Amino acid sequence: MAREGVRGRLYGALSWLVRFVGGTLLGEWRGVVVEPVRGLVRRGVGGVSLALLATFAVIFFHAIHVTPRGAVVVRLLGEVRADLPLPLALLRTPVSLFVPALDLPVWAGITQLFLAFALAELSLGRTRTLVVAYATTLAGTLSVRVMIALGPGWWGLGLPPEIGQVLDTGPSAAVVGLFTYLAVVRRAPVLFAFTGGSMVLESVVKPNLAAREHLIAIGAAIVLGLLHGRFRLRPPRDEAVLPDGGRVGLGRRLVRGSGSSSAREPRKATESATGSRPHRRV
Repeated sequence: MAREGVRGRLYGALSWLVRFVGGTLLGEWRGVVVEPVRGLVRRGVGGVSLALLATFAVIFFHAIHVTPRGAVVVRLLGEVRADLPLPLALLRTPVSLFVPALDLPVWAGITQLFLAFALAELSLGRTRTLVVAYATTLAGTLSVRVMIALGPGWWGLGLPPEIGQVLDTGPSAAVVGLFTYLAVVRRAPVLFAFTGGSMVLESVVKPNLAAREHLIAIGAAIVLGLLHGRFRLRPPRDEAVLPDGGRVGLGRRLVRGSGSSSAREPRKATESATGSRPHRRV
């Protein structure tokens, strides 16, 4: 009897584990693959216009970077290094996101770039995709300055000053950040483990500046993903929401909405209560 009880508990635990893993993987498949594909079918090519634009920008900057004049243009518009003045680096960072490093295989990076931006655009929208991509890239860029300021040591966190002359461009931090953000908000453990695990392995095998920035981008994306949906816009306290979706200031003019009859009701109520029309401000 005791053995049968132990077997029953083990069987129940195993059944729960199988159902949990199966449900998690099915939910990830639906959230990361099925829903974006449905969005692409419904919206057409316009649904991935941002991904196409980002891919074209990377190809364009790569093509002109190999020419003498194009290299000057790329250097003036998108070259970022930690030894540059911070305002100039911040000004160039949006362009540097699409300037690929010449020592890396550009076509493999383009494939990852398009996939990351396309999935994020179909799942999150263009604005949030751009915000996450820029925020994760900027987090990696600024973290390098902090590491250089710490100097060598600090349990391996600090960097020597000569690292400030290393070119810091490319969309890899944005790609890693977008995949990680999607994994967090869509609760996709396989995507999260694949993205984070590959970056950790990269930092062990090739502990360079890019590997550190990728880990910083993952951390920033996790924070942004945990904050996803936590903050929602609410009407100010001195406004009331009308049944038609408009807003009217309490004792003030109509702010927004198409329901004219709903907007007149507060004023009529005021007139009947006071017996006179309210004074209009000049």
